[in-house]
Amino acid sequence: MIRVSGKIGEWPVELAIELDDEDWARLATQLTVGPALAAPASAAGEAPRRGDDGLWLTAQERLRQAGALDGPQLFEELKALAGSEQAAKRLLVRLRHSAQVQVEPGAHAPTYRWIG
Repeated sequence: MIRVSGKIGEWPVELAIELDDEDWARLATQLTVGPALAAPASAAGEAPRRGDDGLWLTAQERLRQAGALDGPQLFEELKALAGSEQAAKRLLVRLRHSAQVQVEPGAHAPTYRWIG
């Protein structure tokens, strides 16, 4: 069982997910854990390196060079870079949560701004 606790706004949320052995086995086939993922984080607090770090670094560099891009334009560029919508969405989420990126609301779409 996996338990997740937190808040959405002011509302406390608790979520329990129960998986049987077959579900865990199916989940395990979807995950790949390489040596880079198993390595501990550095003393500086960096996250462990992931298998898609090359794409991640390229996505950051693209936004850094542009300075700012609106969400749909950035998504299209990430999709071309990563080769799939799913991979592009993961990169977009990582950028949204990066300390080096500021996401500003726009009239029709958010703007992703590199603040480095």
